[in-house]
Amino acid sequence: MVKRGPTQEVKTLQSRILSGSFVLLSGSGLATAINFAYNIAVARFLGPTGFGHATAVYTLLTLISAVTLSFQIVSAKMVAQQSSPEDKGAAYRDFHRGAWGCGILAGLLLLLFQSAIAEYLKLPSPFLVALLAVGAAFYVPLGSRRGYIQGAYGFRRLATNLVLEGAVRLGGSLLLIMLGLGVEGVIAANSAAVAVAYLAAVPKLPTLIPNQLRLSYALRETLQGMVFFAGQVLINNCDIVLVKHFFAPNTAGLYAAVAMVGRVIFAFSSAVVNTMFPLAAGTREEERRNHKLLTTSLLLVLGIGSVLAIALCITPASLWTTFFGSGFAIGGRHGLPYLLALYAITTVIYSLSVVIITYEMSYKIANTSWIQLAFSGVVVAGICRFHSSLQQVILVQLILMFILLALVALPFFRSTLGESEVLQPFEPVRPIRVLRRISEDEVIAEFLKSDFDNPAFRDYREALREIVINPDLDDAGENAKRRALFFIRHLSLWKELPSGTSWYEVEVRETGLDHIRAFPRAQWRKLARGNYSITDVAERIRKYDNVVEGPFLSKITAIRNQLLKEDAILGTVVLIGINESEPLTVLDGNHRLVAATLTSPHSVHKLRFLCGLSPRMTQCCWYNTNPLTLFRYGRNLLAHLVRDPERELTRLLQSS
Repeated sequence: MVKRGPTQEVKTLQSRILSGSFVLLSGSGLATAINFAYNIAVARFLGPTGFGHATAVYTLLTLISAVTLSFQIVSAKMVAQQSSPEDKGAAYRDFHRGAWGCGILAGLLLLLFQSAIAEYLKLPSPFLVALLAVGAAFYVPLGSRRGYIQGAYGFRRLATNLVLEGAVRLGGSLLLIMLGLGVEGVIAANSAAVAVAYLAAVPKLPTLIPNQLRLSYALRETLQGMVFFAGQVLINNCDIVLVKHFFAPNTAGLYAAVAMVGRVIFAFSSAVVNTMFPLAAGTREEERRNHKLLTTSLLLVLGIGSVLAIALCITPASLWTTFFGSGFAIGGRHGLPYLLALYAITTVIYSLSVVIITYEMSYKIANTSWIQLAFSGVVVAGICRFHSSLQQVILVQLILMFILLALVALPFFRSTLGESEVLQPFEPVRPIRVLRRISEDEVIAEFLKSDFDNPAFRDYREALREIVINPDLDDAGENAKRRALFFIRHLSLWKELPSGTSWYEVEVRETGLDHIRAFPRAQWRKLARGNYSITDVAERIRKYDNVVEGPFLSKITAIRNQLLKEDAILGTVVLIGINESEPLTVLDGNHRLVAATLTSPHSVHKLRFLCGLSPRMTQCCWYNTNPLTLFRYGRNLLAHLVRDPERELTRLLQSS
């Protein structure tokens, strides 16, 4: 059996979202094409007025999807977070029973208020709402079943179920329209499509075991899901309902055709979100810390939406009237292509907000879902206030979606920018014991001695070997030469340390190894996967020694062999930190310290440790790696470009 390395696991996570998104995008694409054909067929057969009635009633089902999708996303999260198939099945069973209760309640409420709803939406008959009530009862538990499939990473089956629902909706609508049932037939077909999709999504559950999840946990997650999807459903659909109320039936039908484009784009975005969510929920904190999952999802949504928006903008109006019929023509400068493109941009902006919110929801209770819910009310109020034209209705939403994205994204990315890639909570402990205070010159001398074999110093080995190997720290001239020589290779590294850093020779306690982190660079980043603890990195090397790169492993093996010798000279490990009690980071000596840890904890005492401490060490990117400290490093790097250490060393050698 071939062991899978840590870098392969990271690639697997990225490949999962790409492959899962591709599967769901393919399924969503086919389902969207079917729904597009459904909308065109219904629009052509029923005309703008009938199409407006059918769309308004179907929008009621979409509003109920706030509950449906809440059960789906919570079911997916709970299932993804369980380690065994039995635990996944146990979490799903109890949750599914609750979904049925909510579904039946939704159907009964529609039946109870059918007359009032029909009057508000100016529908020809309350019977349309009664037909929809049947589908509503199945719709909520359908979300629970799809959530189980999604949480188990069954993206292909989930895509198939979406396509099946669309196919039954299209085929049933055409059949019943041809039988003369008109709008009633379309609504009946929609309810039947939901029921068929539910029956086709029966999961294969393992042996029944008691559910270990607490009811309070499920209720908190369900509340979060309902808050999120209540806001999402209102934002996505309130405009159709309000336009149906404020405008004439013919104009409302035209707007329904425009809004259909937004649903197409959002369906594609949802495919990415539905892939990302269970993957993020099932990953560890250190795997989430690099945010590659989020970045990939945002780029996919932005790319897909931008392509569709550009395509809509350049599509001639005649093509749309060919599809929908001559009754859907809009004259003037702000014709159908303009409205379609404007609506598409609005949907793309909103979809980016959804990606960020759901990413946060995958691993915690996200307050941003409440912001979205509040904004859905603002959207309703905005459209109620500004609805002089269809263009104004869309512009109101576009402006508000930009504001929502800013409110959601800025706090998230601000916390992300300040989040260290390596800092993690530790129990209070003193990993080191201070032996004596030393000078910066001594630290540079020891650092240079360990690094003198580097090709960067090839031209100076013969002339300066003596002062490097046998340094006289009391000689100011020697110290200046060593500093200039050291800066040839390490100027940017050293100048990033806070001024006034205090240096000490220290002893590392065996119990303190967990509180020392590897320097986050090159191969170490791949091995660490976000967790740079020396002991964890050593364990990964031990576990995946057959997949670690040859030269890297050979260097560690050579040091381990040296450790077995009594008179071995192993060099110095340089550490940096805030104080004696906080975590420390290796500035130089990753290989030496890991080799000693792999050999035995006692072997660590064969190494010499120097440590620089400063209360401002969190400003240093070597200690606290995040975008803000990296930006500071880049700025300092530009400032040091004018300095030439080799010229300075040449001057010192000539003067001596």
